[in-house]
Amino acid sequence: MIWELPVVALRNMVIMPGVTQNIDVGRPKSKRAVDEAQGADRRVLVVTQRDATTDDPMPAELHDIGTLAVIKQVVRLPDNTYQVLVETQERVKMLEQVPGSYLRVRVETLDKQPGNPDELRVIIQETKSAFEEYQRQNKTLRLDNYQLEGIKTLSDAGTLADQIAHHATWTLEEKQAVLDAGAEQVRLTLVLQNLTRDLERFNMDKKVAGRVKEQMDANQREYYLREQMKAIGKELGGGEEGPAEVEALREKIEAAGMPDEVKEKAFKELARLERTPGGSPEGTVVRNYIDWLTDVPWSKRDEEILDIVRTRDILDADHYGLDDVKERILEFLAVRQLTHKPDEVDAEGNKKQRTAEERIEDSELRAPILCLVGPPGVGKTSLGKSIARSLNRKFVRMALGGMRDEAEIRGHRRTYIGSMPGRIIQGMKNASVVNPIMLLDEIDKMSSDWRGDPSSAMLEVLDPEQNHTFQDHYLEVPYDLSQVMFITTANSLQTIPRPLLDRMEVIQIPGYTMPEKLQIAKRYRLPRQLRGHGLEGRMEVTDAALQRIIEEYTMEAGVRNVDRMLSKLARKAARELLEKPWEGVKTVDAEQVPDYLGIPMFKPDRMEKEAQVGVAQGLAWTSVGGTMLVVEALATPGSGKIIMTGSLGDVMKESVQAAVAYLRKHATEYGADPEFYKNMDLHVHFPDGATPKDGPSAGITIATAVISAITGRPARMDIAMTGEISLRGRVLPIGGVKEKLLAAHQGGIREVIVPKDNEPNLQDLPDSIRNEMTIHTAANVGEVLERLLLAAPVQPVSPPPTLSKPANQAGASS
Repeated sequence: MIWELPVVALRNMVIMPGVTQNIDVGRPKSKRAVDEAQGADRRVLVVTQRDATTDDPMPAELHDIGTLAVIKQVVRLPDNTYQVLVETQERVKMLEQVPGSYLRVRVETLDKQPGNPDELRVIIQETKSAFEEYQRQNKTLRLDNYQLEGIKTLSDAGTLADQIAHHATWTLEEKQAVLDAGAEQVRLTLVLQNLTRDLERFNMDKKVAGRVKEQMDANQREYYLREQMKAIGKELGGGEEGPAEVEALREKIEAAGMPDEVKEKAFKELARLERTPGGSPEGTVVRNYIDWLTDVPWSKRDEEILDIVRTRDILDADHYGLDDVKERILEFLAVRQLTHKPDEVDAEGNKKQRTAEERIEDSELRAPILCLVGPPGVGKTSLGKSIARSLNRKFVRMALGGMRDEAEIRGHRRTYIGSMPGRIIQGMKNASVVNPIMLLDEIDKMSSDWRGDPSSAMLEVLDPEQNHTFQDHYLEVPYDLSQVMFITTANSLQTIPRPLLDRMEVIQIPGYTMPEKLQIAKRYRLPRQLRGHGLEGRMEVTDAALQRIIEEYTMEAGVRNVDRMLSKLARKAARELLEKPWEGVKTVDAEQVPDYLGIPMFKPDRMEKEAQVGVAQGLAWTSVGGTMLVVEALATPGSGKIIMTGSLGDVMKESVQAAVAYLRKHATEYGADPEFYKNMDLHVHFPDGATPKDGPSAGITIATAVISAITGRPARMDIAMTGEISLRGRVLPIGGVKEKLLAAHQGGIREVIVPKDNEPNLQDLPDSIRNEMTIHTAANVGEVLERLLLAAPVQPVSPPPTLSKPANQAGASS
């Protein structure tokens, strides 16, 4: 039969024939369809949309098969929607759309196709039995006895299929498939298949729940969930720690190249993992431990390129100067090249693994650990990178600054939650080879507290006699560190424990001279900054400008601040280029530097030329290099008081007392009043009082200033001096000779006095500097005063001006 019916499209609902159902109608076209049906024979077509998100579906966007329904009641709700009670009658198929202001189509009734009666009878009985079991096990399905009995009494296959599909908790697609099926036997068979599938799923859920319940601790919800996942995984063919994963771990252990004793330990832990119940916290601990054992390198190594010529070329290309450091590195590599034993290869072409005894024997031939000591910014860390690149070995940097827990080095034992190996083993894992270059940065900045002393743990790491069996608390097996090349860096040796320092060969990096800084800025820093700021080929900076930047805008031993100043200059120039473009290549000269960098922050030391009474020119060492140090002494009538000013440390005060004691003994030799210590007050002052000063090396400078003040004999200011004084008048050796002489040269002084015992240190001075200076050596104070004190006073002079220094200058050590 052909019908012409208004259409009510359903979003999330499939209505089967033979049921009474409430539907909500809110869309204008659907409400118009309901109104038209009420004004006619109250018949409508209820059909499900293919896409629930479509707001105005056309016939092509609806399923072809729907249900003919009769409207029983319409309730208009306050929100202007309809609640429509419909009673569905039979399945119909849409044919074509009828034009109109709402959706209206022609449909035809689908004929029933009963099928084979005998087969149908069996299917009906099986379906009823399956549905009875289905409603009993499905906890979300709620049927009263009346509804259940009504379904049991049905004998029509189509009606039975429709009723079960209506009540079942199936998806829209599954219910629509039942509605679309043609023959009644086919429709009922589809319903039976769905019921059988759901019953199998219910049984599987019960089986999984039963297995989990046997293993479950009622107080551990997380444990329950993990066990449920494991049970589901077993039913699917594999567990959380199934055979496949255990076998994969076994293959990783075999391929790791571990020593036999470590491999035995790993297999024991693997067997323990297999016996551990899934989801157990202990299993996670064991799994992580095996992962660490297999991830740490045991035999994989980089092939070294032992060629000292190549290494020298790379070091020279990366760093200017630092000749002493380069020489020591080349010596170390020369020994390595001569004593290197190539790996033996077996008949199959595989490298033979070396025994523990061979590794120990090889470690005895290794050079000591290198410790690069010097101020910040002189290239200690970058030297390690260059060494690694020249040797074709991995580079690992480990920062030790602020480390105060011994477990940071040795790791935590596995008994602790969240335990893991120490930084050494972590570094080896990151390197993935057994012979990296490991740089231990800022080893002087380690400290200790109640958690332990990490410097003590480093004793084993940095001892070639012990580190082939390094013990990490987490791994609990010996690990060979003898193939690692350790390089440490420090700014000072004062805070490094003596036993640790004894294991290292110290190489001092004193800092760069002015010519070296100029060449570094010219060759390395400036090209990199111009390239990084888009000014390559557009701007040049003259040597005079670079020198002014170094002298007046930085005060350091390294070149970090030089790099910052060049970066600032490049930024200013980049902005200027965009705002006021220039043609060709712009040249920045010394006079233009303040235009880019502002007012100079430092004033270079310059000597005072005139000889003066009570003033002596000294030299001092600071953390940023050498500097000139003026000492002033003033003798006035008094009672023998000694006043010392200038932010002095105890050692420097003792130098003043030693100088006065020496003069009391030898007063008559220099024409001084033997009773000066009774009738004169002595004031010794060190200008730039805001800068702390300490150290013994200003001893002869203090003595010269004090004797000049008491005797009235002027002291020459064109000669600078450094050296410690003893009570017997001996001039004792001091440190920082190279830095002090460089400061004197930079300040315009061409004649200096140093202790006799420091004569060998003059070899460290560059030839260009040594050839321009006259350097005297002195063994006692008499030799110093003979050169410095003039025979008679010159014209009275005004008090010497104080040298200008920035308020934040680093403390000086004389």
